[in-house]
Amino acid sequence: MMDPKKAGQPAIQAGASDLTQLLQLPEIPEAQDRDSLAAAIAPAIRRLLNGQMEQLLRLCYRLDLGEETLQRILSESPPEQMAMDLSLAIVDRQLIKVYFRNKYR
Repeated sequence: MMDPKKAGQPAIQAGASDLTQLLQLPEIPEAQDRDSLAAAIAPAIRRLLNGQMEQLLRLCYRLDLGEETLQRILSESPPEQMAMDLSLAIVDRQLIKVYFRNKYR
């Protein structure tokens, strides 16, 4: 299985592009790795967590983020860390999707 922590720059950029569209964000600054990409989307995830939960759930469903993963983060992460933990899970899932999209192209 692909390890998102070891994703290369092309995968990071493809993931950033996909997430920019999905989250309807202005251009994400060039992310160097999964952590910087997660940090770039964390403010948008925080806004969804704080007032647009239904939209956040739709996003997680669209990304095919596992329900168990989402529930674990929502129930176990400290409130101040929740947006970043969820952002990392979303980035990891997106990087795996990019990997498989490129592999089976």
